Amino acid sequence: MNTVDYSNFSSLDIRVGTIIIAEWFDGARNPSFKLQINFGEEIGMLKSSAQITEEYSTHDLIGKQILAVVNFPKKQIANFMSECLVLGVYGNEGVVLLQTDKQCENGQKVG
Repeated sequence: MNTVDYSNFSSLDIRVGTIIIAEWFDGARNPSFKLQINFGEEIGMLKSSAQITEEYSTHDLIGKQILAVVNFPKKQIANFMSECLVLGVYGNEGVVLLQTDKQCENGQKVG
């Protein structure tokens, strides 16, 4: 296991957000969804692409509170600009999204 010092970890801005829109990403190379996520007043709405089509349906994702890194540079994926990185765990069944276990205010920081 590699170690990092705290300053590296603290440079990540990980926030709670609620998925407002989830739709198929037809232009993606691998099966993916396009997500629009509400991160509250300070951050606002950000878009992300997520390869989680085997584990979730668009219907399952709406209203789900997730964790995402919001301070990575934007990334062009086909004709879509991804603005944040949704976090998940790689398991035997695929990617499982990291979520809150209680309702939180959108935009709250992980720390």
